[in-house]
Amino acid sequence: QVQLVESGGGLVQAGGSLRLACVVSRRTFRLYGTGWFRQAPGKEREIVAAIRWTSGNTYYTDSVKGRFTISRDNAKNTVYLQMNSLKPEDTAVYYCAADADLGSMAVTVGEYAYWGQGTQVTVSS
Repeated sequence: QVQLVESGGGLVQAGGSLRLACVVSRRTFRLYGTGWFRQAPGKEREIVAAIRWTSGNTYYTDSVKGRFTISRDNAKNTVYLQMNSLKPEDTAVYYCAADADLGSMAVTVGEYAYWGQGTQVTVSS
């Protein structure tokens, strides 16, 4: 069983920064690909960023390119999402997700089997 626990959400003014962290409770963390998703009220859950273990490649949705950075520390079994220049439209519940790293970039909800409980990010204007 894989468990993911997010932290780091909160309330921030537009233009500010937050760093989310997700601890993956399994020693074979490095075998997993990880991603960050978000879901705003009344909207579907969407990919924000993803990172692959085998290649180290990253993916960002267009709306966060140049503002968000995904990274991972395998020694700490933790994946991070650094969010800079936050905008009110970034307001959502952010979820960490993980699954077997098949080598290809996973960017859809259905490609991830394991999910965290979510952390609220609110950006005020």
